[in-house]
Amino acid sequence: MSGRPGPLALTSGDPGGVGPEVALRAALQAALDASEAGGVIVYGDAGALAEQARGMGVGEERLARVAGGAARPGAGGGGGVVAGGGGGPRAAGPPPATGDGGRAQLAALDAAIEGALAGRVRAIVTAPMSKAAVNLGGHDFVGHTEHLARAAGLSDDDVTMMFLGPRLNVALATTHVAVADLPREVTTARVLRTIEHLGEALLRLRPRGGASEPLRIGVTGLNPHAGEGGLFGDEEIRAIEPAVRAASARGPFADGRIKLTGPLGAETALRFAASDELDGVVAMTHDQATVASKLLDWTLAVNVTWGLPFVRTSVDHGVAYDAAAQGSADATGMCSALAMAQRLAPAR
Repeated sequence: MSGRPGPLALTSGDPGGVGPEVALRAALQAALDASEAGGVIVYGDAGALAEQARGMGVGEERLARVAGGAARPGAGGGGGVVAGGGGGPRAAGPPPATGDGGRAQLAALDAAIEGALAGRVRAIVTAPMSKAAVNLGGHDFVGHTEHLARAAGLSDDDVTMMFLGPRLNVALATTHVAVADLPREVTTARVLRTIEHLGEALLRLRPRGGASEPLRIGVTGLNPHAGEGGLFGDEEIRAIEPAVRAASARGPFADGRIKLTGPLGAETALRFAASDELDGVVAMTHDQATVASKLLDWTLAVNVTWGLPFVRTSVDHGVAYDAAAQGSADATGMCSALAMAQRLAPAR
């Protein structure tokens, strides 16, 4: 790209869910923010977005003016609405997940990814997708995180899911894994990668010339009380402690920019974070992280995929078909995700 900063891409998720509403509301808010340079492109099903705009009282001319003009996949700069598939009209009442909706939301996501990999957009901000709908549409889809990694030519283990919020910054060593499989899924390599990725993210967020004190990251155990020295479970001894030692000898952990501690009992680490004694937590499981994040930072936490060749942020809630049917969607989470993308991938 030339001197003009690239736009942020917003994908609108499931056409039957709250995604179209929160994406449009966030785009409209961004257009009112004078600090947001480069514009916003909303990727999604054109019919669902147009219907949503009408329901919000936003006419086509106003939408085009606010978003910066019409755009299509492959266009550079500016903003607008990009058709991403055929989700079909929204029926009255909460809709079920549908194959048409699944294909539409995946097409929109893939168009945004193509734009990010080509350098036409500087970050992707995603509204919630329905895994069930995408699978009904004929695609094997586990989630945004894994799909983004594979589309970028990476493995699932090359990226990290994290939730960054005002009270808790937490990264996940494992994501969508059955509880029965966790003991073998918690490996030294995964824990080490998660520690390093969270450190990179926190350093990126720290203002230039910020506090001289080191950032503080705590690493949880998998078992209660971090295994009590092997009394119940050896994952801490076998996998987590070696990862902490290895990370401590590298980069910002070795040079003093980040202080690392653990493994700690999960409840202890998360309490320390909530009381501002830790700046971030590496959690071993999905629910260790998300239960705490949603209790402490509901609507304000941002789902971030770290390790991609571009920035990706998202809301921390689901498609919410019922709220979409009532027209009662809260766009706070999408606005938070958009603001986080701006912080992590500022216009240059």
